[in-house]
Amino acid sequence: MLLHIVARGRIGRGPEAELVDRYLKRIGWPTRVTELPDTGGRMPEAAGPIRTVALDETGLDLPSRDLAASLGRWRDDGAREARFLIGAANGHDEATRAASDLTLGFGRATWPHLLVRAMLAEQLWRATSILAGHPYHREG
Repeated sequence: MLLHIVARGRIGRGPEAELVDRYLKRIGWPTRVTELPDTGGRMPEAAGPIRTVALDETGLDLPSRDLAASLGRWRDDGAREARFLIGAANGHDEATRAASDLTLGFGRATWPHLLVRAMLAEQLWRATSILAGHPYHREG
């Protein structure tokens, strides 16, 4: 299953971009990052059934194991892509949140979008490592 980050705005070539790349390269699943302008732009076409996750400060604060379980369930149910949407400065509109299969938050704090990309990339690495039985994730 493709793990696809669709983010508003450009990350450029800074330390945040290096951190995102570092985590995405560790993932054994196919990954893709699409950058869209802050407004407008065209959402990439989906190749088969997808699950959509909107990252939002009002989203669920899931433990890493629960995110891993969701990814594993979607993969096993035949989803071809899990698409993670990172909004612009004003976040997502209500229609985007309502249409998503999951609204995910990283706590109630508001995070800079560049850090959200890095945090998401790390959580995707962690989730796939949990599913693979890799010792990277430790609880408690």
